Amino acid sequence: MSKLALKMKNTFSFFVLPSAYISGVRVQSIEDNKCVVRVKHRWINQNPFKSLYWAVQAMAAEMPAGLLLQNKIKKSGHSIAMLLIGSTSKFTKKATGKILFTYDKGQDLDKLINDAVKTKLPQKISINTKGIDEKGDVVSEFSFKWSIKLRFRKKS
Repeated sequence: MSKLALKMKNTFSFFVLPSAYISGVRVQSIEDNKCVVRVKHRWINQNPFKSLYWAVQAMAAEMPAGLLLQNKIKKSGHSIAMLLIGSTSKFTKKATGKILFTYDKGQDLDKLINDAVKTKLPQKISINTKGIDEKGDVVSEFSFKWSIKLRFRKKS
């Protein structure tokens, strides 16, 4: 994705997810099957212990798969509702500096969408992301459960 497209995606998040934008959550790269989101520890997003607040990490962790799923639904041409239905988290180290969250299993999302279209039944998927600091250490682990459902148009 071009720098201009990334800038537009990040500007879009200002209007749709202002708390993520203000907290410094940014899309670093997005491809067909991979998305990387970054957040840097700053005064505005820190906790009383001078590290990255857990909710800011959660926003950054949820975004890579959420954006890929949104993009893939749009490309499918189908009207599909998506809903986050569960999450768990684990924090393993104090999060300071720049933290990256990556989701690189876009092909799993393709299968999810295809199954929803083919069966016309709601589909669920668990997605895992890890927060990795600049030293390569895992600072947090998140699991998100998404549900998608094919929308049917009402007849007038």
